[in-house]
Amino acid sequence: MIATLRRLLLMSLVPALVVPAQAQGPIQITPPAQTAPRPAQPVKPKPAKPKVVRPKAPAARPPQQAPRPAEAPENQTHPAPATAAPKAPPAAAPTATLPAATALAAFQRGYYATAFAEATRLAGDNQDPKAMALLGELYANGNGVPQDVNKAVEWFRLATDRGDAAATFALAILNLGGRGLPRDLGTAAKYLEAATKLGHPAAAYDLGLLYLDGQQFQQDFARAAELFRRAAEAGIPEAQYALATLYKEGRGVAADLAESARLLGLASRAGNLDAQVEYAIALFNGIGVAKDERGAATLMRKAAMRGNAIAQNRLARMLAAGRGAPADAVAATRWHLIAKAGGISDTWLDEFVAKLAPGERAAGEKAAQPWLAALAQSRS
Repeated sequence: MIATLRRLLLMSLVPALVVPAQAQGPIQITPPAQTAPRPAQPVKPKPAKPKVVRPKAPAARPPQQAPRPAEAPENQTHPAPATAAPKAPPAAAPTATLPAATALAAFQRGYYATAFAEATRLAGDNQDPKAMALLGELYANGNGVPQDVNKAVEWFRLATDRGDAAATFALAILNLGGRGLPRDLGTAAKYLEAATKLGHPAAAYDLGLLYLDGQQFQQDFARAAELFRRAAEAGIPEAQYALATLYKEGRGVAADLAESARLLGLASRAGNLDAQVEYAIALFNGIGVAKDERGAATLMRKAAMRGNAIAQNRLARMLAAGRGAPADAVAATRWHLIAKAGGISDTWLDEFVAKLAPGERAAGEKAAQPWLAALAQSRS
């Protein structure tokens, strides 16, 4: 429910919360050239900026439905959270067992004005904390109502006082981002702890980051691993990746390459880009998982297409050597040049490209140009 809120607010978060980077190890490939190659240059891992959980945004409304209003009607009045909210006609009969379900369903379908009206009624009549949290979300993002972070904070606080985990988590994010509230990592940490106790998995993951960082709390890898495990078991890919890293390095948990690979596989299948790269490397080298060069090449190509420079470099090596995929000097050249533009140098691939026939080298350079042009434009 707070996907958009987190996406907006954590953009301003200073990179103090660090997820430990995986080794980003080199693909172990013997070059096809007759001369002895220089050893592959491992990429020095860079501390990763905090990677927050990004739940899916509300589903787009069906095309056959009437379009939702861009904002609330001009004569719509918005309740002051300190007082009982005014009644508004609901779009449908409320669900008996889950009073906020109707409002949430409208929100997820993009009918924000309907969601606002129903949540307002439930917050006033029933003091429903989920309805209050939903009103906070609507105000925070300006969905169906003018954006008003102060009102969002008031509604989130009312819901938090009634034990709503999502609202508690939202207040943590607001304190991290410094919108509507002073930026306060200490208060954010307290809200994260409270939301974690209420069973919010994303809060557990972010709290684990604080324990890794060691500023708000004494650095504690074991505690971070415990929190990551809670979030990982709830299906959060970022937590699965972070916990895999701890298992690989033996920090906070006993080193276990098989468990690390298992978690990387889960996060990879869920679309986590860093996990895709790491799992592909594990597959290629057979680290903690059965060796599968073809599967590694397929996964590395997916990550390369998503713009990961490490994946682009490793894929270029595979294509140059014909490992995991048929040898393709033109494609290897293309991905090597793209990876270099992304900051990944590779002396061995430089030599490989230099030894190609002029026609192959030119074809690879031509194939790389559209990507390189788009990359240059994105940086301008």
